[in-house]
Amino acid sequence: MHVPDGFLDAPTSLATAGVAALGVGVALRGARRELSDAAAPLAGLVAVFVFAGQLLNFPVGAGTSGHLVGATLAAVLVGPFTATLCLTVVLLVQALAFADGGVSALGTNVTLMALVAVWAGYAVFRLARALLPRAVASVPVAAAIAAFVSVPVTALAFCGLYAVGGQAPIDLSTLVVTMLGWHTAIGLGEAAITFLTVGSVVAARPDLAYGARDLLTTPELEIRTAAWT
Repeated sequence: MHVPDGFLDAPTSLATAGVAALGVGVALRGARRELSDAAAPLAGLVAVFVFAGQLLNFPVGAGTSGHLVGATLAAVLVGPFTATLCLTVVLLVQALAFADGGVSALGTNVTLMALVAVWAGYAVFRLARALLPRAVASVPVAAAIAAFVSVPVTALAFCGLYAVGGQAPIDLSTLVVTMLGWHTAIGLGEAAITFLTVGSVVAARPDLAYGARDLLTTPELEIRTAAWT
């Protein structure tokens, strides 16, 4: 889903750069509330995992590429604000060191994958969590559902940007069909990987998964704390 240089016109690229800068600024403040001392190293591991997963690219058409995004996975494990920062760092390194995604399109890629994919995925995750039984076992299931939905949603967001400022010689309807087709298939892979990864983490250390923390309250501990107070 990396957008190359010149795929969108200058005004659209500048607008997405502004949105990306604002989003990252908000994420810098929000991440302070998400990361505990124990979970902070997990953010680094998540960034490395996403970086490795996104290096496996395959062409979709007209210079764009498809790959695993990892946005929902990151949001569930370390929180959406921290996930935004993790994805931004990954995209910055890929653009500057590996020419994966254009430098002038960095704001567009951050907007799509670090903002739209992360927050759409996390919103669907919270909705799925509300509909599923309130149990730690529901976390990987909700994460998989959210991961699947987030990928085509992000692809549609890209198509929306192309409709506004697309510069490539490709028809919009053709692009929408192609992007949705490929990214629905990618979403299935994303869902499977997210389910297995989140499931492994919550099985071993559920306290490290941001999306499972609210399920770990201990009533007995709360009663004893109230009694001492």
